[in-house]
Amino acid sequence: MEPGETIVEALQREVKEEAGLHCEPVTLLLVEERGPSWIRFVFLARPTGGILKTSKEADAESLQAAWYPRISLPTPLRAHDILHLVELAAQYRQQARHPLILPQELPCSVVCQRLVAAFTNVQTVWVLVGTVGMPHLPITACGFTPMEQRGGIKVAVLRLLQECLTLHNLAVETKGLLGLQHLGKEHTDGICLNVLVTVAFRNPGIQDEPPKVLGENYSWWKVMEGDLQTQLLQKLQESSVVPLNR
Repeated sequence: MEPGETIVEALQREVKEEAGLHCEPVTLLLVEERGPSWIRFVFLARPTGGILKTSKEADAESLQAAWYPRISLPTPLRAHDILHLVELAAQYRQQARHPLILPQELPCSVVCQRLVAAFTNVQTVWVLVGTVGMPHLPITACGFTPMEQRGGIKVAVLRLLQECLTLHNLAVETKGLLGLQHLGKEHTDGICLNVLVTVAFRNPGIQDEPPKVLGENYSWWKVMEGDLQTQLLQKLQESSVVPLNR
């Protein structure tokens, strides 16, 4: 991405530079991260125009572009990590695992994540909320220590939850992304990842209530709205969120 670009603008520019085609994104497929300094957004997109780049148009961006059968890609490949991404796109077209999701163009000044940390029991959902000021979903950013830089999103999640929960008897799982926001303009080139996280007892037994919250900065909010509860349960049970990989 270049300064001042939105995520979608960067996608369209790169496809035009490297393949000669115009395109429209269909959905975000996957987000990969290696800490705050390396985040890759993978999209499923469709061509809408342009002319495929030929060898006569070779430049610093690419030599040329061509269409290949998925099962017979050219060799040698510069990087084999694209094979998984191609298969992921094919699987999504055959059976979508999550709804169509595109970045929301909203300003954000830092690289951070907003947690939807949920505890469930049968048909009841509780969500962790911050109580300082107006009730809000917890927000955390990656720290500057080498461990946090290497650990990225998941380490930042655990650090925040350690502030308010006793984690040794809990299982915490990062499920994926519900969405993301970015604008890239007017010096607000940050990204906010809306991350769905589950919290559960390692030995549930007859635990019907969420784990006790330490301190006064956070509390559990019982989701009473029927539609919201249904949507959250569906996403938790079916993992119908954008995958988040390291």
